[in-house]
Amino acid sequence: MKNGKRRSGFVIMARLIQLVKPLVPFMLLAILTGVLGFLCATFITIFGGYAILDILASQGAIAYEPVIGLTAIFICVIVFAVMRGVLRYCEQSCNHYLAFKLLAMIRDKIFGALRRLCPAKLEGKDKGNLIGLITSDTELLEVFYAHTISPIAIAFIMSVIMAVFIGSYHWALGLIAALGYLVVGVIIPLTSARIGGDRGLNFRMEMGDLNSCVLDSMRGLKESLQYGTGEKRLEEINSRTDSLLKKDAVLKRNAGINAAVTNGVILLFSVAVLLAAILLYWNNQIGFDGVLIATIAMMGSFGPVVALANLGNTLQQTFAAGNRVMDILDESPEVEEVTDGKDVRFDGLECENVNFSYSGEPILRDLSLTVPKNKIIGITGRSGSGKSTLLKLMMRFWDIQSGKIQISGTDIKQINTHSLRDEESFVTQETYLFHDSIEENIRLAKPDATHEEIVAVCKKASVHDFIMTLPRGYDTAVGELGDTLSGGEKQRIGLARAFLHDADLILLDEPTSNLDSLNEGVILKSLNEERGNKTVVLVSHRASTMKIADEVYSVENGRMS
Repeated sequence: MKNGKRRSGFVIMARLIQLVKPLVPFMLLAILTGVLGFLCATFITIFGGYAILDILASQGAIAYEPVIGLTAIFICVIVFAVMRGVLRYCEQSCNHYLAFKLLAMIRDKIFGALRRLCPAKLEGKDKGNLIGLITSDTELLEVFYAHTISPIAIAFIMSVIMAVFIGSYHWALGLIAALGYLVVGVIIPLTSARIGGDRGLNFRMEMGDLNSCVLDSMRGLKESLQYGTGEKRLEEINSRTDSLLKKDAVLKRNAGINAAVTNGVILLFSVAVLLAAILLYWNNQIGFDGVLIATIAMMGSFGPVVALANLGNTLQQTFAAGNRVMDILDESPEVEEVTDGKDVRFDGLECENVNFSYSGEPILRDLSLTVPKNKIIGITGRSGSGKSTLLKLMMRFWDIQSGKIQISGTDIKQINTHSLRDEESFVTQETYLFHDSIEENIRLAKPDATHEEIVAVCKKASVHDFIMTLPRGYDTAVGELGDTLSGGEKQRIGLARAFLHDADLILLDEPTSNLDSLNEGVILKSLNEERGNKTVVLVSHRASTMKIADEVYSVENGRMS
């Protein structure tokens, strides 16, 4: 996340625009209504100029043949005013429908990417940064879709139309107008973005770091209270917040300078058109109507390009957010999902001369192991010896560097991922529980499971009696991260999930570490009853747990004995 690829704004913009393809009709409608809306707003003032010309001509002050009568002018102004509101509403509705639809698509793509990257590439990821990316970074892309794509198109079309309209009085006036639109709508935003440099990206990075710090502090709140480190954590959060506020102040100051420069340039070009028109009038190349209408049109037509000029600072952060999103979408998974391989039924597992390193550190060396069908295999060893890693390799969360892991005689790299996961149930040392009811947390393993099936596996996991003591039974919410339950209760719910999944191979990583001897005995009895129907690989430090194993292996320094 922190060392992601730096992409140019144009590359990010092109990637983001590609996502618009399925919603092109809405984008075209937004552009059409936007152009018509700005034309209505601009021509309200222009028709005011025509009204002044009509009045002056009627009093003989100037020689001018009215194009449209005063009554018609007032009717048109009223119609334009009403239509401006309606068209603006339609434009914003289309833009925001487009934006929120695309944000949903992007979030779906992000979650799809996270699923592909998990767990190998996400093991060391900063969770606060990921949360920031999924929420605030993705939300910031709304600025691009709702306030950037169509405004750019609208500004371009309006600039062409108004340059032609002003140029209809004299080509020089049209050229000055076109140059003004170019400076305000293109040169100022690009210059602002260039001067801003990486400030927007750094701001988004620090925002992600602050999210991580706050999340980390909240999770460790009890420890902070116990050891009196709350003040230190608060100081760190305040320090990060102050740093972020300083960067935000710089961005806002740049935005203010940008707005001042923009308004100055608009005034400069408006005066330039006025002076050029007066000069042309003195030389009898245009009439008084050319001076008045061209000047009014110039001063009232900068709205679309001003919207682009104001995007300079905002786009820095938007592109920074887009760059972070692209980092996740473009990151290649450590383990590629197999979809064109074989589907298998479990008939034994074999590890042959397995070697695996993590971040350059050897974990397993020339490890070989045979797991016969319908047997319980125990694995013991010191902490850090590679026992849990071996189970993850069997799940193919990582790919081994050399050797083979085979199920039913087929290398697991050749087995379709969905088939491999269907044949395996994996219970980790720490069971993750979603902020939902107990029943829904267990149903995760089999979405179409009936209540009766869930009760049956809970009895097998020795957690049914506990659940029934709760006021709402199986409908009891477990709280965030399951923090309303003890470690042992969460562990038994994890076992219930594994039993519900009903896979032929059950991988258990310290399944009884948080259980008392009574509950351990009940669960071991349930596992023992599965003998003949299921194959179990059981990792544990407890000698009492290993008593049910048909064969026990010891892992020391990454080797099996």
